[in-house]
Amino acid sequence: MTVPGRRSSTFTRLLRSGFTDPSAAARLLESDALAPVNTDPVLLDALGGTADPDLALRGLARLAEAQPAGERPGLLDTLTSSKPLRDRLLGVLGASEALADHLARHPRDWHALITYEAADLHPGLAEFEQGLAEAHDPVALRVAYRRCLLSIAARDVCGTIDVAQTAAELADLATATLRAALRIASAAAPEDAARCRLAVIAMGKCGGNELNYVSDVDVIFVAEAAAGTNANGANGGIGGANAASGTGGANSTAATSDEPKALQAATRLASHLMRICSETTVEGSIWPVDANLRPEGRNGPLVRTLSSHLAYYQRWAKTWEFQALLKARAVAGDQELGAAYIDAISPLVWQAAERENFVADVQQMRRRVVDNIPVSQVDRELKLGPGGLRDVEFAVQLLQLVHGRSDATLRSGTTLDALHALAAGGYVGRADAAQLNDAYRFLRAMEHRIQLHRLRRTHLVPEDEADLRRLGRSLGLRTEPVVELNKAWRRHATVVRRLHEKLFYRPLLDAVAQLAPGETRLSPRAAGQRLEALGYADPVAALRHLEALASGVTRKAAIQRTLLPVMLGWFADSADPDAGLLGFRKVSDALGKTPWYLRLLRDEGAAAENLARVLSAGRLAPDLLMRAPEAVALLGDPEGLQPRTREALEQEVLAAVGRADSAEAAVTAARGVRRRELFRTAAADIIASYGTEDSPAETDHGALVDRVGRAVSDLTAATVAGALRAAVRDQWGDTLPTRFAVIGVGRFGGHELGYGSDADVLFVHEPREGVDEQEAAKAAQTVIAEMRRLLQLPTADPPLLIDADLRPEGRSGPLVRTLASYAAYYRRWSLTWESQALLRAAPVAGDPDLGRRFIELIDPLRYPADGLGDDAIREIRRLKARMESERLPRGADPTLHTKLGRGGLSDVEWTVQLLQMRHARDVPALRTTRTREALAAAQEAGLIPAEEAQVLDEAWVLATRVRNAVMLVRGRAGDTFPTEARELAAVGRYLGYAEGTVGEMLDDYRRTTRRARAIVDALFYAG
Repeated sequence: MTVPGRRSSTFTRLLRSGFTDPSAAARLLESDALAPVNTDPVLLDALGGTADPDLALRGLARLAEAQPAGERPGLLDTLTSSKPLRDRLLGVLGASEALADHLARHPRDWHALITYEAADLHPGLAEFEQGLAEAHDPVALRVAYRRCLLSIAARDVCGTIDVAQTAAELADLATATLRAALRIASAAAPEDAARCRLAVIAMGKCGGNELNYVSDVDVIFVAEAAAGTNANGANGGIGGANAASGTGGANSTAATSDEPKALQAATRLASHLMRICSETTVEGSIWPVDANLRPEGRNGPLVRTLSSHLAYYQRWAKTWEFQALLKARAVAGDQELGAAYIDAISPLVWQAAERENFVADVQQMRRRVVDNIPVSQVDRELKLGPGGLRDVEFAVQLLQLVHGRSDATLRSGTTLDALHALAAGGYVGRADAAQLNDAYRFLRAMEHRIQLHRLRRTHLVPEDEADLRRLGRSLGLRTEPVVELNKAWRRHATVVRRLHEKLFYRPLLDAVAQLAPGETRLSPRAAGQRLEALGYADPVAALRHLEALASGVTRKAAIQRTLLPVMLGWFADSADPDAGLLGFRKVSDALGKTPWYLRLLRDEGAAAENLARVLSAGRLAPDLLMRAPEAVALLGDPEGLQPRTREALEQEVLAAVGRADSAEAAVTAARGVRRRELFRTAAADIIASYGTEDSPAETDHGALVDRVGRAVSDLTAATVAGALRAAVRDQWGDTLPTRFAVIGVGRFGGHELGYGSDADVLFVHEPREGVDEQEAAKAAQTVIAEMRRLLQLPTADPPLLIDADLRPEGRSGPLVRTLASYAAYYRRWSLTWESQALLRAAPVAGDPDLGRRFIELIDPLRYPADGLGDDAIREIRRLKARMESERLPRGADPTLHTKLGRGGLSDVEWTVQLLQMRHARDVPALRTTRTREALAAAQEAGLIPAEEAQVLDEAWVLATRVRNAVMLVRGRAGDTFPTEARELAAVGRYLGYAEGTVGEMLDDYRRTTRRARAIVDALFYAG
């Protein structure tokens, strides 16, 4: 009888160990079968470490109950004392209901797990053959097969072998099984065996040494008459003198004269072999043997001679048949005949890429496979669906067949080995290969564990929560198995789909495949057939661009034919391939005759990929580039995308202004520098956000935002300084009658400008000694008017708008004041909102001493010595609430407006600024113009919990990135997400979202800003 307290304790422990039905588990532990070990904590911990503790415990109870008399203690003692055995046995029982059934029927087979207990001992073909040697009938072969399978599964689920080793061992076991089945069939019909030489050729995953737990084993049979046979079939045959000595052969007279009877005998043996493996008994079946890859498929003879095979392949075979033969491997029967078959067909396989329409045939076959998947299963299809295993296999095989004809290192039937060889040979980017390798291994591991559960042939991801939980746990995902599994699966499938399109549809393959060795050109016609699959919305226009770029016999066209296949793949990675290709044509038209342009793209791999990313990411960067295409050179310089310092920018701008002969020419030069540097900043931002083959996308989004804000702010300050110098020099020479300074406010003063931001400023002056105040004021106003005119002149360069609306009294107040006037105003009339606006004030141009004294003047206002009174706090809150209700554009979605919407920029900035005005007197680190720095200082000072500060920072960074993305994509500023599908997708790609996930992007934005708004409500309105 169990004590109630003990039952409660056991129940709790079972829950903590991962059991979903602790009541049933407790009853099993109290059963007679497991009573001797039911309190062993080591056993409970081991059960809790399995994929499905409930399933493992049920299987263990059944196994213990099934033990022959007197043998149960031996099982339980070994289970508790030997960790390797315990982990393997319970691991299998927790992952495979089918193998638990086998152990219940054959309770002594658990001893098979002891054989390879040491982690460094792995069975191979010889060991599997030995394990099947005593099987002399089909039922015994099934039992022996499951016993061997048990040892593989045990080491697989325990991680002793990885997914590739598991697949290789499964293929070895299949090879041993085919040999045993042929031995049994030959023993049942010795006359047939003596009359013929039969070789079994493994195809598909078995041939490639990468088999699943439950898969059709694809084979082809080839046979010849045994040398020296007579009417009675004596001598020679399978395992006879010919097989041992190597005499006779396909062309011998004896073989030819007895060929029909030999083929009949071989057909009977082959059929019997297939039945032995495929038929279902009480022990189940091993796996179906499928011979449908043979010439003519089901309509052709099951067995052919070698010469018949060759005649078919040379005359009638389809492209897919050569692709299938890539994995052919002789595995059973007559070794010499098998080797002769492989030697004969190999040259045909590696010449297949020269066949007409080879690439189109293979691609069409792949599309047909996907189209035939039932709609209800596409999203769960692990093998054949988009982003599935077949995508990787097809892409690798196509590359092998195209390049393997001249590179023997690529001729492996194993997908991962071939992928490694392709990367080593430079046919696939190393980063692409590494991602495909990781994704393929994960997807294969999922496939293995799904099939292992019931040993059923399936490639569908289960829908049941319990099945998904067991699957996730079996892959090491223990915190939230279902959530983590789905996330990892979708991530890997997305990687596969993206890279599959890049490799599988790569137009370069068509060029290499269809032309004679040594000749390289991109056929626009062939490329046009691929454009739609690559995502081009207007294939006809895209084809025109290709023809314009690549047609002709000039050196320029020849280099373009080398570049275009790779460029097209990079364009296809973007949300708008058409725009990328059009931009590439425009840049090439502008620079194609310069000697360095195409050489730069051809010889500097980073330059070509960087250009492709920039051209297809949106309108802003290409527009900037088109105005001065020579800026392409920045993309090939390792330092070309690094932001320049403010000092270097100002020095260049002022030097350009000094060389100009008029104010207009001076500011045109300054704006030209601004255009180039805006392109540099935008290009660096795009490339960092998208990533390249050699450099992954930047994950520190805050650093990206800071880099852009600092670069654009420094560039704007240098441009303003240049305009100021030009305006002064044009009328007054080197010295203005009044000292003059430009103070940046808002995002400008905070070093947080975006691509579409205006320059918010205040103007301050101070008459020089002996200069009349009216004369000084007039000079200052004239300078301001001239600066604004010059910076907005219609030119090819983007204008820079100067906005002084944050000055005292706003638009109603004077545009410029003396320092004394500012002091008088702030002393008598300053409102709370004006003090708040000064929080981000910083000198940006003009007289540095005057700028410094202005900051000294305003510091007591923005950082009040007594903090903020209740009335001032109420006023700030009232203004914020009014702004929310009045300034949000009509019809705008408040959950998606980056500036004024819920949890957007305004919410975060006003919250931070309120903290600054209240506490900067005591916390010097809060005295900064930069939002993120102030937020970090508030957290460090304990004014806001770290978790809340992180939420606010994340929302601010995300909203800023969205605004930058909108400007990059549309070429004009915007505070909300675009509504046009391609523009929205491009914003998503910039933010790191894959194709087809814009809904997820919008949901993430809403979730992030909703969390931020909750904190704003608590800190700003209620704090």
